[in-house]
Amino acid sequence: MADAETLRSMVDQTRRFVREELIAAEEWVEEHDEIPDHIVARLKQFGYFGMTIPEQYGGLGLSMYEEVAVVCEIGYASPVFRSYFGTSNGVGTLGIIIDGTEEQRKKYLPRIATGDLVASFCLTEPGAGSDAASLTTRAMRDGDSYIINGTKRFTTNSPHAGIFTVFARTGSKEQRASGISAFLVERDTPGITIGPRNKKMGFRGAHTADVIFEDCRVPATALLGGREGVGFKTAMKSLDHARLHMSAVATGMSERIIDEGVRYASQRVQFGCAIAQFQLIQGMLADCQAEALASRAMVERVAHLRDEGRAVTKETACCKYFTTEALGRIADRVMQIHGGYGYIKEYPIERLYRDARLLRIYEGTSQIQQLVIAREMLKESAA
Repeated sequence: MADAETLRSMVDQTRRFVREELIAAEEWVEEHDEIPDHIVARLKQFGYFGMTIPEQYGGLGLSMYEEVAVVCEIGYASPVFRSYFGTSNGVGTLGIIIDGTEEQRKKYLPRIATGDLVASFCLTEPGAGSDAASLTTRAMRDGDSYIINGTKRFTTNSPHAGIFTVFARTGSKEQRASGISAFLVERDTPGITIGPRNKKMGFRGAHTADVIFEDCRVPATALLGGREGVGFKTAMKSLDHARLHMSAVATGMSERIIDEGVRYASQRVQFGCAIAQFQLIQGMLADCQAEALASRAMVERVAHLRDEGRAVTKETACCKYFTTEALGRIADRVMQIHGGYGYIKEYPIERLYRDARLLRIYEGTSQIQQLVIAREMLKESAA
């Protein structure tokens, strides 16, 4: 864990980068549906691809608290920038860090940390979303190899990825989660097809697509951790981290949207004065600020608990649920403050409003978080 001064310097550097470079590039990204090369180069330069990767493998080795402090700042800009390196810090690499063999870590983590190898995470399928344990992609053992067949959906960064963590069934369907294994599959492996980019309502510049595996043969050494049947457990181990990371993104977005609302309300004149002087507008701004402050406090508190080694499954689900739902309410209020101007592309709220909607869906829907929270509460009560 970095000392307070080092962390403060990292956060300040990120804040300047976001405000001076990322926000300036937002309109270009929205128009072209791409992140410009010079921005990608800067993301690599600052080490954002390796935030969670241990220093021994070339990463920054940030603690959970340090990571959310940086991500809250990055989240102030369009979330598509964070999305480009997000999987390289979360689900795309945590499995390798947690359960990978030392050979797998040395082979992939240093290149992921520099951003030279983009990681992607292949779990969701056309018929397996929230119920991930029902996936049907198969990996059949064939001598010293496995042959993978199946389709993965909504795979973030798949058009750019060089390494995929692929979850496939090696056991029977009746085994559910215990029959699922994870494989590290390189992009140039024969049998992989990347589908067309999904056309989404928001997140332009962040690319998702289907990944199709047709008789894709991988060596047995591609099996994550060298063992069958641990793949689903590996995915679940990364969820506490993923929920907190996404909560930090939501918190940063909330703070940005509030600033857009205050700026607009202070400049927009109606009935002879700035609309910020109207009490109903002030009430909406106050509600936004209270929820954003609560979001940041939750995220920082739970990050500290996780760094202490506490079990925080309930708490991280609470964070993901509250911060992303709060973000939705904040975006809606600020859109309302903008009135008709918020509905045209002249103002950032139109784009931010669309982008914010996704956070209540991916990395586990709000309804899944509610189930997790209640399940953990009942387990605690029964203990």
